[in-house]
Amino acid sequence: MHLSRDVLITLIKILSVIVLAMFLFFIGLMVGYGLIGDGSPMQVFNRTLWQHIFEFIQV
Repeated sequence: MHLSRDVLITLIKILSVIVLAMFLFFIGLMVGYGLIGDGSPMQVFNRTLWQHIFEFIQV
């Protein structure tokens, strides 16, 4: 029983780090696009922006 509790605590820690990393990644996207770039911070989540970026990379 002690082993399963340790595994659960470890999984919670790993998932917490992954969620925190994703949160910081999205905050970084918003800061980079909104403050450093000339766009609106929420516009970074626009699908057409990402389609344009992927088209630019593929060419």
